[in-house]
Amino acid sequence: MPLRSLPTLSDIEAAAQVVYRAFPPTPQYRWGLLSERLGTDCWLKHENHTPVGAFKIRGGLTYFDQLAQRGNLPREVISATRGNHGQSIGWAARQHGVPCTIVVPRGNSVEKNAAMRALGVQLIEHGDDFQAAREHALQRAAERGAHMVPSFHTDLLRGVSTYWWEFLRAVPTLDVVYVPIGQGSGACSAIAAKQALGHRARIVGVISAHATTYADSLAAGRVVEAPVSTVLADGMACRVADAAALPVLAQGLDHLVQVSDDEVARAMHHLYTDTHNLAEGAGAAALAAALQERDQLRGLTVGLALSGGNVDAALMAGVLSAAVA
Repeated sequence: MPLRSLPTLSDIEAAAQVVYRAFPPTPQYRWGLLSERLGTDCWLKHENHTPVGAFKIRGGLTYFDQLAQRGNLPREVISATRGNHGQSIGWAARQHGVPCTIVVPRGNSVEKNAAMRALGVQLIEHGDDFQAAREHALQRAAERGAHMVPSFHTDLLRGVSTYWWEFLRAVPTLDVVYVPIGQGSGACSAIAAKQALGHRARIVGVISAHATTYADSLAAGRVVEAPVSTVLADGMACRVADAAALPVLAQGLDHLVQVSDDEVARAMHHLYTDTHNLAEGAGAAALAAALQERDQLRGLTVGLALSGGNVDAALMAGVLSAAVA
C-alpha cells in the first residue's frame, strides 16, 4: 500500500463521526511522574479507555460502516485474533446484526476470550499462534461462504487513524511518538494521521524482540516469517508480517525499536505506579521503547500510545509483584 492510498483528512474526519456514535474521543494526559521517569515531557494517549479497552474498536466500527454504505453487509463474518481485534469485530458485527465467529490460538488470554463471548462471538480455539488461527479462519470462511475480516485493511485504518488524529491535534508540539506494531494497523494509521495533518512528529515503531517479522521483513524488503516466543506482548505476537503494511512502514517510520519481555514488564509496572492505569504487554511497549531511548529524548515532547489495557488479572498481579529496577 503506497502512502497516497492511506486515509485522507476528509476520510479520517468522516470516520471520527462513525466512531463518536459509539464513544467520545479518548483522553491524552501529560503525566508528571511519567515525564519525570523519562526525563522529558511525556504525553500518554489512553486507548485503554474505549468500550473494549483497546484502540482496535475504531477500525471495526469503520470497517462495518463501509460495508453497510456499499450495501455489502455479509450474512456472517469470521476473523482471527489474539483478542482486541476480535472484540472490535464482535462489537461492530453485533451492532449490525451480523453473526461473528472468531478464531484464537490455544492458550489465548482467558479474559479476552470471555470479553469476546460476552459480545456474542462464537469463539474457536485452534493452533499454537496467531498465524495458525488466521489460516484456520481463512479456511473456515471459504468453507462457509463467510466474509473474512482481515487484520489489516484500508477500512480498518480509517477508524484507527482517528486516535492519532485526536492525539496529534490535541498536542501539536509532539516531537516524537512511539507506537506498537502487531499487524501494522496502529503504526500505519499514525503515519496516515501525520500525513493528513501535516504534523512534524517523528513516528517510531515498536516490536517485540521475541517476534521480529516486521524488523526482518523491512530489512529484507519482503515478508520474512520469524518465530514468536513473547509471553507478555500477545498483541505483537505475529509470525508473518502483512505485505500491504510494509511499504507504508518503510516510508513512514523514523526507525524501529525492539523491546524484550523484561522491558515490557517493567513498563507495565511503571505505567501502573506512575498513572494507575493497567496496560497489557503491547500497551506498555511504547513506554518500554522510549525508556530504552531515554538519553536521546531530552528536551523533546514525547507521545506514547497506551494502545490497550486488556491483561489477565493473574498476569498483571505477577508483573506488579515482581521486583522492578
